[in-house]
Amino acid sequence: MRLGLVLGEVWNGLRRNMSVVISVVLVTFVSLTFVGAAILMQLQIQQMKTFWYDRAQVAVYLCTDYDQSSTCAGEDAGEDEIAAVEEALQSDTLRPYVDDFFFVTHEQAYKEFVQQFEGNPIVDITKPEQLNQTFWIKLKDPSRSDIITETFSGIPGVQSVSDQRSLLDRIFLFLGVASYTAIVIAGLMLVAAMLLISTTIRLSAFSRRREIGIMRLVGASNRFIQTPFILEGIIAALFGAVLASAASVAIVRFFVQGFLAREVPFTSYITVEQALVVPPILVLVGVVLSAIAAKIAITRYLRV
Repeated sequence: MRLGLVLGEVWNGLRRNMSVVISVVLVTFVSLTFVGAAILMQLQIQQMKTFWYDRAQVAVYLCTDYDQSSTCAGEDAGEDEIAAVEEALQSDTLRPYVDDFFFVTHEQAYKEFVQQFEGNPIVDITKPEQLNQTFWIKLKDPSRSDIITETFSGIPGVQSVSDQRSLLDRIFLFLGVASYTAIVIAGLMLVAAMLLISTTIRLSAFSRRREIGIMRLVGASNRFIQTPFILEGIIAALFGAVLASAASVAIVRFFVQGFLAREVPFTSYITVEQALVVPPILVLVGVVLSAIAAKIAITRYLRV
């Protein structure tokens, strides 16, 4: 009997303020979709980090005739200098760290350059000897690239040592900033959703002020009076959370897996199975925040 009365009050409240309830659903949907997108972006960043960091290599660029650094002095790296680098890579000192390496000559570098910039006028003014001969080194533990850098930096015939991880760090830093920006926007929108839920509950309570007065006269407790209003806020937010959850999974299914994985296949992407961790989080956030907003709103109203 008591449960039926509470549910009846919840239905009446939702029906009387349908337009405002729809607004709550939409704002919650948009807010939690931003939260879901931020979570998915963090998952994708971690996926790409694992994929690319394990494949990151260290490049030892050798001198060309056009380099004027102290270790080059405008002379191309000779056979003795190339042999010295190769011998160091095969030495007992570096062998425990080096998984594999290969050497790229001027001609091989030029061939790759032409393929990469096909149709670009820069190809016509570039000569093979202008491109560095390079040792590409794959480490057993990519995080130990500092050993290669310390070993070959500043020795004759070596122009520079470059760790691909440093470039990846800058890329992932940018992606991380974008992800945190989405989180901040989502947080602001969640605050807006809580304020709208609070306003909705106050309007609902005001429209039923006579019923509330009668319940107080017959001895109803504050908890009994508050429960229908809190449930109204939770139900409205729950609809928005379910829509946001569906949108988050759909983003991965149709955009990430259906488009990006097909058009940009050279990296790893999160799967739908991984994205399924997002809906429970969104539902929990939506329910908890709406319950808090509704509780605060109806408690303040009943004190007046």
